[in-house]
Amino acid sequence: MSSSSPSTFPSRPGQRILLGISAGIAAYKSALLARLLVQAGCEVQVVMTEGAQAFITPLTLQALTGRAVRTSLLDPAAELGMGHIELARWAERIVIAPATADLMARLSQGMADDLLTTLCLASDADKILAPAMNQAMWRNPATQRNACQLHQDGWTLLGPDQGDQACGDIGPGRMMEPEAIAAFLLGHTQVETPEETSPPLGSTQGQGIHIVITAGPTREPLDPVRYLSNHSSGKMGFALAEAAVASGARVTLIAGPVNLPTPAGVTRLDVESAVQMLDTAESLMDTCDIFIGCAAVADYRAESPAEHKIKKQDHQPELTLRLIKNPDIIATLAARPDSPVMVGFAAETRNVVAYAQDKLKRKGLDMIVANDVSAEQMQQGLGFGGDRNAATLIWRQGEDILTQDEPAQDKIQLASKVISQALKCLELSS
Repeated sequence: MSSSSPSTFPSRPGQRILLGISAGIAAYKSALLARLLVQAGCEVQVVMTEGAQAFITPLTLQALTGRAVRTSLLDPAAELGMGHIELARWAERIVIAPATADLMARLSQGMADDLLTTLCLASDADKILAPAMNQAMWRNPATQRNACQLHQDGWTLLGPDQGDQACGDIGPGRMMEPEAIAAFLLGHTQVETPEETSPPLGSTQGQGIHIVITAGPTREPLDPVRYLSNHSSGKMGFALAEAAVASGARVTLIAGPVNLPTPAGVTRLDVESAVQMLDTAESLMDTCDIFIGCAAVADYRAESPAEHKIKKQDHQPELTLRLIKNPDIIATLAARPDSPVMVGFAAETRNVVAYAQDKLKRKGLDMIVANDVSAEQMQQGLGFGGDRNAATLIWRQGEDILTQDEPAQDKIQLASKVISQALKCLELSS
């Protein structure tokens, strides 16, 4: 959503907006939002939670809106005038910015334990919230379930944006900028609906579906202390598992040797080699609806790993290793007569899309995610080891092969789009 200067907003005299502010550091942005709305001709009534007042004072908002800020449900003076029920009826729109994880949890459960949540329950107004919280809090499955429930209850969610956060983290969770929120409220821009874009984290699109995901590298032993492997960190596969859980699916993650915490709600099975990964995956196929092969599986392994450490010989300047091909995990599973929807990954350094399309056809896959892992991309922090990635999604739709380019973005955002498209492929196959 693009931002605009106040002078470009269309005037909407008389639009009555109840601006709710909850206890987050982003509350300072709400002052600018209130000012922009007032400048555009809106009537703005601010309601603050008790915690919000620790971040910004009611007097500041009163000066910007020309209205006394409401903070308490049990305020005798306020109830003599515009009581909370009358205030709920007055509002044409309720906008909560910032909306903390705590407030979203209370709203999703229908609680009415302070003035703001009571007004939300008592009002038939359009309801909009702009989430703002630490990236880990936003990604937590509990928050995602609450976001999904609020969406189902009719709330419009604006954001969150991603980027630097006050705590020093980087990722999704930043409150959308006041100019962008004002632009939406004043009709300058629109928010894409779930039918127009991938469902946000928190969707229940995957309810009742079992998704099996492989992640990370494999290690192929040469001797007891050495192995063949690659640079895969496992971050993309773990992000896919996180996004799959957020979609409502049951998720089993087959992880190669990585140093990553298990996402909440995920069943994790650790393996080392390609053969172990294949054996584990095959044991899950009877209940699997979607298989996503995100692991960077070693193409070759030692024909006969040494029983003891291979010693360096001063008189032997060269060492010859005899390697044999590892099983092709995704092709093996795709060849099964009862194979689930098969999603592969193609990490290439050139001719990325062409090679990926060939792999899609050659291995009988339903979908493939093409990654450019060239040195130029790696220097930009994309791909192996980074927190961001860019990709091209390629999938079958009948006789057609469709593609969708995804620019550089946080891996959890890209993962959500991959999961969404994989679920659509499952729908097409049924």
